[in-house]
Amino acid sequence: MNCFAFDIETIPDIDFGREQMNLDGLSDKDIGNSMLFSHKQKTDSDILSLCQHRIVAISVALRKDDGFKVWSLGDITSEEPELIKRFFAGIDKYTPTLLSWNGSGFDLPVLHYRALRHRVQAKKYWETGTRDKNFRFNNYLSRFHDRHIDLMDVLSGYQPRGRASLDQIANMLGFPGKLGMSGDKVWPCWLDGKIQEIRDYCETDVLNTYLVYLSFEFMRGNLTENELNDEHAIVRESLESEKKDHLDEFLSVWKK
Repeated sequence: MNCFAFDIETIPDIDFGREQMNLDGLSDKDIGNSMLFSHKQKTDSDILSLCQHRIVAISVALRKDDGFKVWSLGDITSEEPELIKRFFAGIDKYTPTLLSWNGSGFDLPVLHYRALRHRVQAKKYWETGTRDKNFRFNNYLSRFHDRHIDLMDVLSGYQPRGRASLDQIANMLGFPGKLGMSGDKVWPCWLDGKIQEIRDYCETDVLNTYLVYLSFEFMRGNLTENELNDEHAIVRESLESEKKDHLDEFLSVWKK
């Protein structure tokens, strides 16, 4: 079975802020900061409403029968519609099991809104059995189906009080977790033109997610200990072959 761990990174949707808050004449930086400040004042939350986000990076970790690979969709010049098209095209191509950490609560709703905004079609993702009966009782949309496994949701028993951060669980299991970067630093990094750093950070998040998933598969009896070790070795070999600084750092922190 194809497994497809994914994560997105976002910034304030400047066009939304300009139109909805009548902020014509301000710089992108001032509009974004105004959006964040206004939302904080109203809700005491640092995270904007999901419809106010713009996607700047989507990273995936794909496990197929013939190997493993982690990468970011498009390149540093790719616009948001292209990233979203590539994401849903991957689902159309591989029909993978989607893996996420809080994907149901953040990543997927943001992808929904942005696909709607840019008129991106995602037929297989939205399939519930109308065209393909195999999706009637197992699709990407139902919370309790397994074409999409939100590990935060599942491991918490679907209870808000049981939730933990990806960083906490990754560290608990001996995986690197966050390496000097976090979601709240994406907007400042974007303003500084550091899109490659954002993409690198997103890739390490999907690596942590995929490794937690392997531990989950072992816990529920779908992998033996030897098979788990073999899967870890496949990931390590793939990362070593890439010869990229952020992946080398990830490997160096990953405990034996």
